Amino acid sequence: MMSLRTRLSLILGSAFILIWVLAAAWMLRDLRTQMMQSLDQRLEASARMVAGLLEQMQMPTGSDTRSLRADDPALPNGMACQLSSLRGQVLARTDSSPSEPLKADASGFHDQMINGDHWRVYTMMHGNVRVSTADRQIERDVLGHSVLLAASVPVLVALFGSLVLVWFGIGRGLAPLNRMRDALNRHSADSVEPLDVPNLPSELQPLLKSQNQLFQRIAQTLERERRLTGDAAHELRSPLTAIKTHLQVARMTDGQKRDTALAHAEEGADRMHRTLEQLLLLARVEGSLSFDDGVQCDAEQVARLAIHDASHGDEQRIELILPSQLSSAAVQMPAALAVAALRNLLDNALRHSQAAAQVELSVETFDGQAHFRVRDHGPGIPEPDLDKLTQRFWRNGKSPGAGLGLAIVQAIVQRCACSLRFDSRQDGLRVELSMPLRRDVAGE
Repeated sequence: MMSLRTRLSLILGSAFILIWVLAAAWMLRDLRTQMMQSLDQRLEASARMVAGLLEQMQMPTGSDTRSLRADDPALPNGMACQLSSLRGQVLARTDSSPSEPLKADASGFHDQMINGDHWRVYTMMHGNVRVSTADRQIERDVLGHSVLLAASVPVLVALFGSLVLVWFGIGRGLAPLNRMRDALNRHSADSVEPLDVPNLPSELQPLLKSQNQLFQRIAQTLERERRLTGDAAHELRSPLTAIKTHLQVARMTDGQKRDTALAHAEEGADRMHRTLEQLLLLARVEGSLSFDDGVQCDAEQVARLAIHDASHGDEQRIELILPSQLSSAAVQMPAALAVAALRNLLDNALRHSQAAAQVELSVETFDGQAHFRVRDHGPGIPEPDLDKLTQRFWRNGKSPGAGLGLAIVQAIVQRCACSLRFDSRQDGLRVELSMPLRRDVAGE
């Protein structure tokens, strides 16, 4: 697997190489063009200098061809020069000139092939004399290659130096990430303590924060598992002991005593079953497991389902009070959690009311929320104990419950952005549970 440093170095190195190659090609092409123009200007300037010297020299006449001196200051080294008449007769030329006369029938620059060599020729008129200067193209190419080579060396050195700097620069830039890696390596497998990596750049701060949040969620998950194990051990020990005792009594007796012992054992099994269900529901709610099954319920449906689950077939004990107009918008939470929260409130109210007393459930919808108010006719709760109602396994007096119902309601309230309020009076306890409603219903 390729390392991040190598991958970044390849990407940036390839980009550097591409940019430098394009820039160098552009620069060298422009340099070659400028150099060829300079050589052409040299030819032209040499021809003008020779033309200027003609006025001080005795021009050759007749059929004799004179030779210009190669060391004439008007003729740079490696350059050929030819003087010819208007009829094409060569009047004079340098020793470096080719054996075949230079083409001088037109003024300006032109190319000529002589004995397989490519010549660059410039011709100008000076009175009745044509002055021609020429360079071998091979000499021009050698000079061009030398100049281009001299210009390419710094480019190659700069490119290689840039690649080296990119490699070490990336290593330097990844140093904070390496420090995070080392901190994680030093972190023991069973530790959930947050990482402390000082002087991290701003780009890595969110990564460190997310990592520490992950450790925090793992710590909360482990804590929930420990609490579930401890709660199960604490709450199931007594029912199991009672069931075992009643079964032993039933084994040793007959008749009415045996039936009574079996009935008590069955009651203990039912209580243990309810406690297990509540413990598992509490663990799921606190563990943020998904309850969304695609089912949506409005406030009235939540109320009726909760009454059906809490009444155990005796729905007459719960009075449902509905207004004349009730929103049809669904609650903004999983229907299973909404029903479970309201059902536990009704269970608690029925448990603390007398057998003949009714429990009232009123439902209203306003301000984008569904408000459920549960009222019982029990003895109420002392003011100092109201804050303890949602604690795990807290029971008021000799309550037959496990003390988990309101703790589950509180966990659902915290998870689903609901609100829960208790109001204890002499004629009973009033509980108000508010749930947000969806806003995708027209007219809401």
